[in-house]
Amino acid sequence: MGNRAELAAAMPAMLLHEGHWQGWYRHFSADGSLMDAHRVRTWCEMPDDGPFHYVQHNWLEWDDGRSATYEFGGTLVGDRLHWETDRFAGYGWQTAEDVLMLRLDRRDVADAYYIEMIALAADRLTRARTWQWFQDGRPWKWTLCNEARP
Repeated sequence: MGNRAELAAAMPAMLLHEGHWQGWYRHFSADGSLMDAHRVRTWCEMPDDGPFHYVQHNWLEWDDGRSATYEFGGTLVGDRLHWETDRFAGYGWQTAEDVLMLRLDRRDVADAYYIEMIALAADRLTRARTWQWFQDGRPWKWTLCNEARP
C-alpha cells in the first residue's frame, strides 16, 4: 500500500483538501487588534511514495512587497499526521465530522504553540482555518485563514 492509500485509510478528510488554495491570513492580538495580514497561496499534495504522506507548499505575500515561501512534509503515524520542521513540530487528526485539527509547538517562538481547526465548506471549494495561539500557557493571538480553490 502506498503513502496516499495509507493516508486515505487513516484520515480520508485530508484528501478533500488536496490541490491549490488561495486566500488571506489575518493575525489578531488578544484584544482583537489586527496584527498582520497577508495573501497566501497553498498547494497540498499527497504523494504516493517518498518520505512524506502529505506535503504542503505555501507562498505568502504582503502589501509592502515582502514575501516568504515554505514547504514541509508530514508523516502518518497510526491515525495521525506528524510534522517535524525547523519552525514547528506536532501532529494532526480528523474529527468524526471531517474537520482537521492540528496541535503544533512553535520552535521559532519561545514557549508557544497553536491549535488549528480546518473546516471545508459543503461546496468543497472554500475552507476556513482558525489558529488559537498560546504562549507561556495563555491565549496570545488568533489567526483566521479564509481560502478558496482558484
